[in-house]
This record gives sequence, structure tokens and C-alpha cells, in this order.
Amino acid sequence: MAQSLVIVESPSKAKTIGKFLDKNFKVKASMGHVRDLPKSQIGVDIENNYTPKYITIRGKGKLIDELKKEAKKSDKIFLATDPDREGEAISWHLATILGLDDNEKCRIEFHEITKKAVFEAINKPRAINKNLVDAQQTRRILDRLVGYKISPILWRKVKWGLSAGRVQSVAVRLICDREKEIKDFIPKEYWSLTAKFKEANKTFEAKFYGINNKKISIDSEEQVNSIINEIKNSEFRVEDIKNQERKKNPLPPFITSTLQQEAYKKLNFTTKKTMSIAQQLYEGIDLKNEGTVGLITYMRTDSVRISSEAQESALKYIKIKYGDNYIPAIKRNYKTKENAQDAHEAIRPTMVEREPDSIKDSLTNDQYKLYNLIWSRFIASQMSEAVFDTITVDIKAKDYLFKANGSTMKFPGFLTVYKTEEDEEEENKIPKLENGQVLCLKSLDPAQHFTQPPARYTEATLVKALEENGIGRPSTYAPIISTILERGYVVKEKKSLYPTELGIVVTDLLKEYFKDIVDVEFTAQMENKLDEIEDGKAYWIKIVDDFYRPLKSQIESAEEKISKIDIEEQVEVTDVKCDKCGRNMVIKRGKFGKFLACPGYPECKNTKPLVEEIDVPCPKCGSKVVIRKSKKGKIFYGCSRYPECNFVSWYKPTNEKCPNCGEILYEKNLKGQKQFICLNEECKYKKTER
Repeated sequence: MAQSLVIVESPSKAKTIGKFLDKNFKVKASMGHVRDLPKSQIGVDIENNYTPKYITIRGKGKLIDELKKEAKKSDKIFLATDPDREGEAISWHLATILGLDDNEKCRIEFHEITKKAVFEAINKPRAINKNLVDAQQTRRILDRLVGYKISPILWRKVKWGLSAGRVQSVAVRLICDREKEIKDFIPKEYWSLTAKFKEANKTFEAKFYGINNKKISIDSEEQVNSIINEIKNSEFRVEDIKNQERKKNPLPPFITSTLQQEAYKKLNFTTKKTMSIAQQLYEGIDLKNEGTVGLITYMRTDSVRISSEAQESALKYIKIKYGDNYIPAIKRNYKTKENAQDAHEAIRPTMVEREPDSIKDSLTNDQYKLYNLIWSRFIASQMSEAVFDTITVDIKAKDYLFKANGSTMKFPGFLTVYKTEEDEEEENKIPKLENGQVLCLKSLDPAQHFTQPPARYTEATLVKALEENGIGRPSTYAPIISTILERGYVVKEKKSLYPTELGIVVTDLLKEYFKDIVDVEFTAQMENKLDEIEDGKAYWIKIVDDFYRPLKSQIESAEEKISKIDIEEQVEVTDVKCDKCGRNMVIKRGKFGKFLACPGYPECKNTKPLVEEIDVPCPKCGSKVVIRKSKKGKIFYGCSRYPECNFVSWYKPTNEKCPNCGEILYEKNLKGQKQFICLNEECKYKKTER
């Protein structure tokens, strides 16, 4: 019998596909790339049309010999690497090593690892797409030119071991620019005024809007007090009631960036962790009573498109599970952004009937959480809209206007399956009122506020910024963040990304001498040019040459003009004594945040985790409350006297008391706003600082 050889990247993928195929197929894994540019040199012949000098990756010799041996025994070779540029490049390298003809129909691709998809791909092999290979090769060459030409300058002028990255440097610049915005921000005072009413044993609130139906802002305490004095003894009357119906549509199924953002917000997963687990779900999970199968489609995509087959399957499932009312009047097809590659479908389950809870026993806890997120978002994306009855009540006291807004769910629609943080706060009920009705005022509550600076980036918001600015592509978001953290240009504290002194110095240097390298628009345009190479609309050598010629001049200029830069490491001395040598330990920053270190390094290498105190007494014993981290890195609060005192809380305790029951209030962040809540089950008081 004739033998066919199928080559994939990973052993887990090989295992899944091997179970679909019979004994006439041999499935082997290349373990990722088999050839690459050498690490010891630039590996690009600049004088000879930027020809790359590929070498066999160290340690892959034995594996390549095995692949060649199997190839000789095979009548047909199928290269089944991932369906993207990098996967196409790996296939091209494999084809070169195995001596396959350029026009050989050896390339197969599938966007989900199911038996049907694999057999359809095997029946439709194609030649390797050289445009895809050229696009990936161009990215690799551009990155190598930047890294190997600029990095040595950083070594000599700033610090040995530094490196510059074509896309990573732009990400660091975004974080540095945001830090400068925060530092330069001047807060502006403003006030809000809330009127609380009680009608039909129900309390509701109305916000001050303006005077004589004209909206005004309150800028000072004197102004708000003047308004209160003017109306505190006045009659508050319902001026107008508007009842409307509002419809809310579901979000599209996930693409790479939105999956990373939502997994970060809902599951507290880093971008790296999200992609690692998604890879496992894509490559295949051994399910009880079913065998090994891929659970989701390919997870590196920027398209919200789904196949008609997947859509019909989802609608059929929704009709059976939830009923006709949950089927939208018009099938939901979402529009992919203009600059997206649109090479793959959105991320979705390979079979909608495979409900998360039905396979939970076959998944790890993290796999279940991510699969449930993907499955729920996809099903919801094909469901009918949620419908709300909304009410807006205009309330007047003299010429002063207050507005109360309420919302009641009329039909849940897609919210039955999937909710975001915003959806959780959707309902706000107002008692039944009538025009002309005089209301019972409980209180007028002024509150001082200050405008806030822009928030520091988190991994989720940085991914969003990269996507919106056209920086990188789906496969690069997670590696970009990992790289800037590992290189010490950025640190992460309480989810926020801070530039280090090193990151700021390097960014400023690049902005002055290599402005294109850290220019957001220039980098985005380069991504578009890579897309043009993929589409066969641009010649890769010209793209590289147009990039390198001005870079070469900038490098020569920088070598002459940049003086040696000394970075003084900022350290804060503490009163904590080193256990080993008795010195006062200092606070330092590492890629995982702040820690205590002995200043006697390298003679004394002692380090300790930094325990931060908050200025709040323990609710149980009155001792200090400290910030701690769980094994998964999630922040919680506990008593400094643990284990003698077992007080712990996910929410930050405050010095403020609940006005209803006298218990302490806890601080909770909700959509960027502070919310103070009482954890007393019988009270459940909460207030939001807007």
C-alpha cells in the first residue's frame, strides 16, 4: 500500500490528526521551525538583494534526518502547518529540506482540526503560496535589520545586552507616551448633585442636569451649595416622562485581539496564557466517549466572518435550545475591519452541540473557562437582540432640572447566554410615576470630583491600542507584550503596565535618532506593505530596500552623535533588614513587579517579596492590612498577623462606614469607577463614585 506523510508543527496536533487517518498515513511533527537566520550574525546579505542566509536550527538535525527518511518511503507528502504566514513559511522550509518541487501540490490547510476538515484538506492540496512566504520572510528580515543594526548602538551607548525591536519598540513608546500624559495631567474640579426620592416604598435617584432645560456643569462647591439653597425647600414635580423601547445587539464572535481582551477582563488570563490554552483547544483534546478532536477553529485571526455551515448549525441549536423568539429576524453577519487580512473565520467552536458543561470532565479548569467563553460568545453572536423598556423622567424644582433614567429588561435575547461587564449593570428600575406628580425628596447629595488622567495600559488595553493603530497582527500581540516585559522596558504592577527608567531612556533615544522605528503610523504602513506582498501587489526586495536605505543613514549619524548614557537605578531604602547580612533592603522593580533586594549584591543575593500595607486597620483585630497575591497572581487583602488573624478579602477594605448598618465599606472597581459596597448580606449597601 502507498504511504503518505503528513507533517505538522506539534506532537499534540500530530496525535489528533493521526487518530483521524488510517495506517496508510504517517503523521510527524517538525517541532516548529526547522530553519532560521543564524543567531551569531545578521544572516542577511545586504549587498546581494537582502538574501537571507538560512541555517538548520541547532538540535534539529536528527529530526530532519527522520523526516527525510520518512519522505523517501512516502509516495505523497502533505505539509499541514498552521494556516497563516508563519505556517506557510515553515512548510516552505520543509519543502526545501525535503527537496520538493516548487510547484508540488503538497500544502494542505484547515482552520479546525476535525475529521471532516482534515479529509477535505487532503483532497485539495495546493502548491506553497510564495507570496505568503515572502511576506513572512520580509517581516523576519526587517526585524533582523533593526535588531542587529540598532541593538549594538544601544549596547555601547546605554547598556550591554539591550535590544531594539521593530514592533516592540512602538509598543514601549505607547506605554511611555501614556505615562507622560498621566504625569502632565492637570486635574479639573467638578461637582455632581444627586436628588434622592422615595415613592411607593421605592427609592430612586435623579441627577442634576441644568437650568431652564439647558445643560450646565457645576465647577465649585460654592456653585453647588447655591443650587441646593435655592431648591432645598422647593417642590419637586415630574415635568415629563418618556417611555421608549431600546434594542441591544450582540457582539461579534471573537477574533484574536478581542479574545485576549475579554479573557484578561473576565478570566484574569494574560495574553500569553490565553493563546497557549487556545492552542491546546485548537490542536485537540481527548474527550471521553469521543476521542481526540479540535474544539475551536484557528485562534490567530482578525476576521469576524463565519462559514454559512457554522451559522446554520448555530441557528438550529438556538432554535431547539431556546425557541423561535431567540432567532434573529435577519441572519447576523458581521463586518470585518478594512485593514484585516480576513484569511480565516472568527474563533468559534468546531461543533456547537459540544456544550462546555458536557465536556467539562475532559478539560482542565483553564481550558473549560476559555472554551466556555468562546462557545458562549459565538452562540450569543447569532441570537436575537435584547430588548429593554427605558424611561427618562424630567423632574423640576423651580427652573432647575433633574433627570432620572431607568431601564427594565423586556426580553433577554442573547443576554441569556453571554454578558459583558456593561450588561451586568443594565437594569435600573424606577417606580411608576405620573406627569405633574409631586415627589417626596429624601436628600440632596453633592459630591466633589476631579477629572482623571488616562488610565495606564493593561495587557488588554494595550492589545486594543495595537489593533486600533494597525501595529502587529493577531499572531504578534502576545509575543510583543512578553518581549517588552522580559527585556525590562516595562513592568506590570496590579495589572497596569509601567515604563521603566530603561524603557523611557531607550524610547527617547530611538525617537530622536530613529524616529521611524518608533513612529506608530510608519509601523502601521509597514504592516500594510507586508499585506501587499502577501496579495502579490508589491515586491519584497523593494520594500526592504526602501526601509533600509534611510535606516542606514540614521545608524551612521547615531554612531557619531549619541554620547554614553548612564542610567541611575532608582532604589528606595526600607527599614527591612537583610536576613543574611543585616543591611537595610531596598525596593527594586523586576518583570513581575516590585521586590525587596539586598544592596550588597553580588556578594549577597538575598531577595524577598515586598509586602505593601494599606492605611486601614484589620476589621477583625485592628492590625495592619497588607496586599497579597494568590498563586495565580490575583491581588487580595489580608491581615498582617496571619495566621493568628484569618481576615482576607478580594475587595479593598476602607476606613468608611456603611451609613445603613455601620459595617466597613469595601472598594470595588467597576468599569473604571470606584464603587463602595457593604458585604453585610442583610444590608448590601453600595454607592458609586462617578
